[in-house]
Amino acid sequence: MKNYFFICIFALLCTFASAQDVIRQRSCSNQSISLQVDSLKKSFEQSGFMVLKEASMTMESEFEMPVIVPMTQGAWYHIVFIGDPSSKIQEVRMYDYDEKQVFYKKLKPELDGNIISYGYMPKISEWHMIKPVQVNKKNKECCGYILLLKKVKGSNETMPTR
Repeated sequence: MKNYFFICIFALLCTFASAQDVIRQRSCSNQSISLQVDSLKKSFEQSGFMVLKEASMTMESEFEMPVIVPMTQGAWYHIVFIGDPSSKIQEVRMYDYDEKQVFYKKLKPELDGNIISYGYMPKISEWHMIKPVQVNKKNKECCGYILLLKKVKGSNETMPTR
């Protein structure tokens, strides 16, 4: 009976400990970013793109926020990251399945704005990892937004520019 009691306590502690290790992504709200997102989505949709994935995300300053997405060979994608306008630096790196970096861009929002936007066509169908990061000296947590768009087949419209 004693062993049964200890086993139950051990199982309960293990369950509680593992639940504490779970990291959950939190969304965020920033009026300035929301207006930019709405405008960009409208522009891309008029240019023949559809939104595949989108998310607002609370990001810790100076830490990457990995976003893993499947991409299909020969399809034309457009990735947009909108960072907090108060951040001093924003970067986006993208890696293919073999962890080869296929894209990198760094902005200083006070000079370059707060939107990193780029097109990409994968050579093979595979998972890609997008890693945005922001440096914000005022706030430890900052808001970011990511959009993954895909060109709809049969649409010949031109790419929107930023």
